Amino acid sequence: MNIDWSSLGFHYTEPEYIVRAGYHDGKWEEPYATKDKYLHLHVSATCLQYGQEAFEGLKAFRGIDGKIRIFRWRENAKRMAKSAEGLFMAPVPEELFGKAIHMALEKNLDLVPPYGTGATLYFRPLLIGTTPRLGVGPGKDFEFIVIPSPIGPYYPGKFHCTTFIVNRYVDRAAPYGTGQFKVGGNYASSFRATEAAHMMGCDCLFLDAKQHKFIDECSAANFIGIKGNEYLTPKSSAILPSITNDSLMTLAREIGLKVTRRKIRLEELADMSEAAACGTACVISPINKVVDTEKGVTYSFGDEPGPVLTKLYHALKDIQYGRAEDKYGWCEII
Repeated sequence: MNIDWSSLGFHYTEPEYIVRAGYHDGKWEEPYATKDKYLHLHVSATCLQYGQEAFEGLKAFRGIDGKIRIFRWRENAKRMAKSAEGLFMAPVPEELFGKAIHMALEKNLDLVPPYGTGATLYFRPLLIGTTPRLGVGPGKDFEFIVIPSPIGPYYPGKFHCTTFIVNRYVDRAAPYGTGQFKVGGNYASSFRATEAAHMMGCDCLFLDAKQHKFIDECSAANFIGIKGNEYLTPKSSAILPSITNDSLMTLAREIGLKVTRRKIRLEELADMSEAAACGTACVISPINKVVDTEKGVTYSFGDEPGPVLTKLYHALKDIQYGRAEDKYGWCEII
C-alpha cells in the first residue's frame, strides 16, 4: 500500500483485515480475522433501534528502535467493559480484547507507520447489540469488532494551539446519564455544537448540563489546565475517564505538579497560564483562547503551547516511541 505517512490526518484508511467475534447463547466465540468490512445486521438490531453500542480508541507506535508498542490496551479493555455494563451489554473479556488487538496488528503490520512520520496505527474496538427487537430494552446478542487504521494528528498542524468556543445550548451528556461511558450517543448529541464551532474554525468547550457553570469536556476530549504549580482537570459523573489524562496526571506528579481533580468554574480560566484538551486521538491539544460569546469574555493563553504542557506532551510521546524509560509498564512491546 502506497501511503504518504507524513500527510495522514485523522481519517479512515482501509485495512486489509478487521477482527470480529460474536456473542450468542451467553458465550463469546473466538476472534477471527476477515476481509469483510460489512455488517450482516437485522434492521431491528438493538444497536440501530436503541443505540446499544460502545467503542474504544487506542494506538500502536513504531518506536525509535523499530519495535512496535501498544499503549495501555488493558485500560481500554477495562473501560469498554464498564461501558458495556452501563448499557446492559455482555462485557468483552480482557483476554479476548487483547487477542483481537494483537490479531488486528499482526494481520496489518504493513499499516504501522514508520518512526518519525508522526503517524500511528489506531485501533477502533466496537461493540454492538445485534438482537432483533422493537420493544424498548437491551439485546442479548452482540458483536465485537476491531478496526485498525493508520492515522495522523487529530488536529492538523500537529502540536499547535486551537481556539475553543463556550457552548451553553447543547448538553453533551446528563450528570447521571452515559457521559462516563464511551458510547456513540454522547458524540451524536454534541454534533450540533461541535459542527457549529468547526464552521467558525474553532472547537467546542462543553459546560455541565445541570448549571452551565462548570467546565465539562473539550468536544471529544478531557480538559486540563495549569494554574501555578497545579494540574487541574474536571471531576464529573458526565465525563469520560481518559486514559491519556490519567497518564498525564502521573507524569505531572513526576515533575512536581500538584494534581487536582474537582469541579472547575468557567471563570477560573482567567487564573490559568495554560489550558488544553487531551485524549487518545489528540494527545494534548493546547488552547490559545476560550471565547465566551454569550458573556463577551475571552480567556487567552498565548499563541504557542506553554512550557508545562509542552514538557508533558513530549514526556508521554517519548515513552510511547521508546525514547524514554517506560517505568510504569504502559507499553506492550511486540
